[in-house]
Amino acid sequence: MDLIDGLRAFVATAETGSFTAAADRLAISNRLTSKYVAELEARLGVRLLSRTTRRVGVTASGEALLARAPALLDDLDEMLAEVTEDGRGFTGTLRISAPVTFGEKYVQGMLARFAAPHADLVIDLRLTDAYVDLASEGIDLAFRVGEGAVTSLKRRRLGALRSCVVASPDYLSRHGRPERPDDLVAHACIVDTNRSEPAHWAFTCDSVETAVQVPSRFRVNSAQVARDLAVAGHGIAFCPVFVLGDDLETGRLEPLLPDYDSPRRAISAVWLEGRTLPRKVRSLIDFAVEDARAAGLG
Repeated sequence: MDLIDGLRAFVATAETGSFTAAADRLAISNRLTSKYVAELEARLGVRLLSRTTRRVGVTASGEALLARAPALLDDLDEMLAEVTEDGRGFTGTLRISAPVTFGEKYVQGMLARFAAPHADLVIDLRLTDAYVDLASEGIDLAFRVGEGAVTSLKRRRLGALRSCVVASPDYLSRHGRPERPDDLVAHACIVDTNRSEPAHWAFTCDSVETAVQVPSRFRVNSAQVARDLAVAGHGIAFCPVFVLGDDLETGRLEPLLPDYDSPRRAISAVWLEGRTLPRKVRSLIDFAVEDARAAGLG
């Protein structure tokens, strides 16, 4: 058995809590992952993992190894990457997580631009609006919207998202135009449940904050669907501007409450704290900062 393979299998299993999840991360079979760990334990003469029918735990010896092995593997990957990437670009796989709509509208294009010069680089983009545990899912970098409270993650701000209250001309002709935030309570509102306080719409005007609890005509977990429903005339939506595309320019949607601004939501790249970042991940973060600025998100 190669010692490095054994360490990789052990770290992946310890971090994910199962041989199956570790095998998925390493792109090898469950059987081979278990075999590598068993051979590593035999070589070291200690039990590193405690197996049960439901979960794999980490022993005291395993904890001691886990405290140092990830950094060792990261340093090795960094060294090998610098040797190979200097000559032929980045290689291997980058596992990226992002929210669904933001990923579809922006992240996928940014990653394509980053990967263009690196023919041997594989991008594994996973879009989900659910919270993703970076360690258990083997995620190298996640793009997130909003301020996070997870202390085990490091964060680099890329920019901020502005939102806009919009409705279709058809809806406004039938129901009238709200002039102040309080007027929204008399309207059909389309609520995006991905927001931290979905029906709590906050605004500022002349540095004065105003908030209103809007009624929910539709509740959806997609900013894109909220936009689509608004275009179809079903109500007023509070959408991130990046979702709207050219809707405002073409008149499909009209901006409302022009004297009121909405709080901006931070866009960040996040990764696990305490891990040495491979050069390709550091390069992607730097690229994302510049790309977001060029896209007007900075």
